[in-house]
Amino acid sequence: MDFLTSSTHFHLFTWVVGIIIFLVSAVMANGTKGKKITHMIARLFFVLILISGVALFIKGMDFGRGAEYGIKFLLGLLTIGMMEMVLVRSEKGKKVTTFWILFFVFFFATMFFGFKLPMGYEFF
Repeated sequence: MDFLTSSTHFHLFTWVVGIIIFLVSAVMANGTKGKKITHMIARLFFVLILISGVALFIKGMDFGRGAEYGIKFLLGLLTIGMMEMVLVRSEKGKKVTTFWILFFVFFFATMFFGFKLPMGYEFF
């Protein structure tokens, strides 16, 4: 299980692929078999994102910045929650505008915290 915490590469890979699959699933027509399949693949990547995120969160406690890693973890959970809400509510034919906005807010806040923390890349 060292590959989960040796670097952030696995976590970055899972959320990049997860977001791409989420966007593909979100633009597909409702009720199609392809949308159901991509939604299930997206859920698989959501679980992988959470597993790798929990592993990095536990490792992040060694840096003495537990509160910031906790905020990032919470924002990540909210981002995944909004992604799931967009897919489920759009499948039911309900409005998803609010959830799209919340998704982008949480996503960019999560990215900001992720890149700002010691285990992240130095973009900011």
